[in-house]
Amino acid sequence: MPDPEYIPANDDPVQRRSDSGRNLAVAVYILQALSFFLGGITGLVGVIINYVKLDDVRNTWIERHFRWQIRTFWIGLLWTVIGIVTTPLIIGWLILLGISIWIIYRIVKGALALNEGKVV
Repeated sequence: MPDPEYIPANDDPVQRRSDSGRNLAVAVYILQALSFFLGGITGLVGVIINYVKLDDVRNTWIERHFRWQIRTFWIGLLWTVIGIVTTPLIIGWLILLGISIWIIYRIVKGALALNEGKVV
């Protein structure tokens, strides 16, 4: 059964925004979004940040965002490679379009949930 949505006990948005784990998650969402324009290198930097700081956010509501970001990166990378390899078969272009839309959806959904103090 999925975990109920977690809203931090502190409803003060200013104090919630000062949480370092939350700020890292925001930075990674921005890096993932920038990866569309910078050839994916910022997405790689973002996932490295996720792995390095994962222990710091373990058992907090931010951990789910980190895992969401890690999953988005690896599934996105897998399908991007498949799309590139199959571009001569035309289907690759559709795969690349589909995975681009999916990644944008995951970034937006995660960032909005993070802004509201919810888990994804």
